[in-house]
Amino acid sequence: MEILVIIRLCCNCTYALLYKPIDRVTRSTLVLHDLLKHTPSDHPDYPLLQDALRISQNFLSSINEDIDPRRTAVTTPKGETRQLIKDGFLVELSEGSRKLRHVFLFTDVLLCAKLKKTAVGKHQQYDCKWYVPLADLVFPSPEESEHCPQVHVIPDHELEDMKMKISAIKSEVQKEKANKGQSRAIERLKKKMFENEFWLLLNSPAIPFRIHNRNGKSYLFLLSSDYERSEWREAIQKLQKKDLQAFVLSSVELQVLTGSCFKLRTVHNIPVTSNKDDDESPGLYGFLHVIVHSAKGFKQSANLYCTLEVDSFGYFVSKAKTRVFRDTTEPQWNEEFEIELEGSQSLRILCYEKCYDKTKLNKDNNEIVDKIMGKGQIQLDPQAVQTKNWHMDVIEMNGIKVEFSMKFTSRDMSLKRTPSKKQTGVFGVKISVVTKRERSKVPYIVRQCIEEVEKRGIEEVGIYRISGVATDIQALKAVFDARSATRGSALWPDNKDILVMLSDMDINAIAGTLKLYFRELPEPLLTDRLYPAFMEGIALSDPAAKENCMMHLLRSLPDPNLITFLFLLEHLKRVAEKEPINKMSLHNLATVFGPTLLRPSEGESKGHLTLASDIWSHDVMAQVQVLLYYLQHPPISFTELKRNTLYFSTDV
Repeated sequence: MEILVIIRLCCNCTYALLYKPIDRVTRSTLVLHDLLKHTPSDHPDYPLLQDALRISQNFLSSINEDIDPRRTAVTTPKGETRQLIKDGFLVELSEGSRKLRHVFLFTDVLLCAKLKKTAVGKHQQYDCKWYVPLADLVFPSPEESEHCPQVHVIPDHELEDMKMKISAIKSEVQKEKANKGQSRAIERLKKKMFENEFWLLLNSPAIPFRIHNRNGKSYLFLLSSDYERSEWREAIQKLQKKDLQAFVLSSVELQVLTGSCFKLRTVHNIPVTSNKDDDESPGLYGFLHVIVHSAKGFKQSANLYCTLEVDSFGYFVSKAKTRVFRDTTEPQWNEEFEIELEGSQSLRILCYEKCYDKTKLNKDNNEIVDKIMGKGQIQLDPQAVQTKNWHMDVIEMNGIKVEFSMKFTSRDMSLKRTPSKKQTGVFGVKISVVTKRERSKVPYIVRQCIEEVEKRGIEEVGIYRISGVATDIQALKAVFDARSATRGSALWPDNKDILVMLSDMDINAIAGTLKLYFRELPEPLLTDRLYPAFMEGIALSDPAAKENCMMHLLRSLPDPNLITFLFLLEHLKRVAEKEPINKMSLHNLATVFGPTLLRPSEGESKGHLTLASDIWSHDVMAQVQVLLYYLQHPPISFTELKRNTLYFSTDV
């Protein structure tokens, strides 16, 4: 009896000492989360509550890491414990085709498997495709990788097309749910969405991750994120520091190990949004503004830069890159970026040392040879980022601290076209007002930006797609506005000063300035009045009717709008001619510029926008198709268009 009492007392003490404190923090975290929900963002206690919630969440995360479920292990026939360290879905390039694999990293072996197809109700199992003992695993050097087969990259426009299809299906699912549609119809749509998302997951990765077995066999995975590649490489290299022995698994041992994978796995579902529960967060849609301030903690001087990644459609994509800060231990970038979010939930920051040694540069365009100095990730909590104010934070990585600030703008807010209060500048001012003031056919800002891009940016990879530094774009915006506002006065900036500034500026900032100019027009370049007609015209199935309609719509544009549009059109065609080098096809350029040139102003757009998550809504798809139609059309002459106006009007 006394022994039972002692045991009960011990259990109570263990509960009080170990479980209760954790339980208290868990409950406090939930309370803090609810408090934040009901506290106005401008309340003085709001930032304090944010900090308290972040500290609580970080504490619980560290506890969860210490009680990692991966400690569950399988025992080898020799009685040794083989623990699962990491697992996840990766795309393998096998016999020239892409295959989705589930890869398992154990303490002494890397195993690549695929899930067997089983009948409904049957226990699912994995089929081992290959394994490499860590003692035999090596990573090929950049020089050795040169002899490996080149990775076939899927054209961007095909990936963007698929994103459009997925978003269109998402919209249909939401409409069916709102109208309480039949569950069968919803399930059919979800099945189609899964098929499309699976295709995207399989075909989007392009960063090679090569693994070589000392016995001669090599394997190639394709990843979408350098962060992910670094995680796998570091996990393997950490295990290889131990005294590992080479071995060969017997068929029975391999069967036991493969059989344990289903029970031990920590990643259960393919990372596609159609696998999410309805109550899971859909992520953020809109624009994330990030300022990368500085970094410290480097032990020696280096040439340093950062890249930013966010998740989109189930995988991570690199969205922005700072300048290289040369020969320093404390880089001060202070660069701002605007990153479009498409259902994003996480932001990753990677810090690199730039490689200038030409002998180490790999011929494979997708091979990143710069050294990762550190990497970190934060969750994009909608409650924390959806404020008007900047939120400053620090990511710690391998002893390095990167300081950054961020704020979020919802898609609804970012879509607004707001006329400028000062009509003396060029941004937010009607194009007819600007051309009349300048006595020009095409606004000066459009001519100069295009000229600079064609001079030194037409072969830049991702020109118009990659974000420019926001602070540089704002500086150019201010100069062009000032030039227009002080025209003819003693304060008017010399054209030479602007040209010198343009020649010194990063080319992506100049491309970004041009996009911003069109985005901030008080009404789109192709006008609010004609927007419904453009939507109807592009939907016509008869080629002759479509040609007549689309040309008539161009004739209907005011002269400054039409001349500027044709000027831009020919420029974009010249950019696309360099697609083998800059990776920007006509379709890519239509995707970037279509919504910018056609999206109606706020008063006209009511009824066009549906859900915030409809990044690729039906309207956006149509806007892209309109511009693509004109980009694929033979050269269009302003003179010829105007000459045919009378004939066309008579026919109608």
